[in-house]
Amino acid sequence: MGRGDRSDEEWARLEPHLPRSAGRGGRWQCHRRVINGILFRQRTGLPWRDSPSRFGKWKTVHDRHRRWSADGTWERILQAVQADADAEGLIDWSMVSVDSTSCRAHQHAAGAHSRPPRVPGRRSTPVQHRTDEALGRSKGGLTCKIHLAGESGRRPLAFVITPGQWGDAPQLIPVLEQIRVPRPAGGHPRTRPDHLGGDKAYSSRRNRRYLRRRRIKHTIPEPKNQRANRQQRGSKGGRPTGFDREIYRRRNEVERTINRLRGHLIWVHRYSVSHGGYR
Repeated sequence: MGRGDRSDEEWARLEPHLPRSAGRGGRWQCHRRVINGILFRQRTGLPWRDSPSRFGKWKTVHDRHRRWSADGTWERILQAVQADADAEGLIDWSMVSVDSTSCRAHQHAAGAHSRPPRVPGRRSTPVQHRTDEALGRSKGGLTCKIHLAGESGRRPLAFVITPGQWGDAPQLIPVLEQIRVPRPAGGHPRTRPDHLGGDKAYSSRRNRRYLRRRRIKHTIPEPKNQRANRQQRGSKGGRPTGFDREIYRRRNEVERTINRLRGHLIWVHRYSVSHGGYR
């Protein structure tokens, strides 16, 4: 087993959720070897054609990653792993925090095709596809931004990828709408945390109304300009927003989640998701 490959324990948890060989064309190559190749490529950032031979043919690794990205397999695997963790009581719903991180896109990402790729099987287009490929120009150049919701155990619950110049506040609701942790015993999936934390970038009347409507307690500081605007409006400005400094200290949990993922797991840019990345 090479450095960064899935251990036997990790593979035992992952294998039951992987697609099985079906249809014409014979059996798929070993899923474990291919997934290790995908993780190696995402961790190192090398072109697909330069993948080490121990992972098999680079085309097999590339095509498996592209197929599963387009047909929603990776999302289903994530939900299955989340459901197992929730059943074991490993997900802390008492506090979920949101934050974002910017990722510099590779220079070859700018040459992606504008049309969505075809997906083998019944679907003709990917489950999730952005016409802009989540690429944007910000101060850091050609970047994308990942908006993440995570819990105290440094487990990601949901994420949304946007162009790098997009703001954080408008993405709070889309991120929370992506939280859907299935219940193994059946019933509606778990979608609502007990408490939500975020920095002042997520402060807006729209977000606070949404959280109150869903009965989610939240700790989001109010920027000075919003506070001054509310005070100028007098009674029409509404009541002051509550803020608990002790609870707000737990917001670092999502920052540690982002650091952990950036260092060890997959951060897939939408170009890689829909077009297979540069070769």
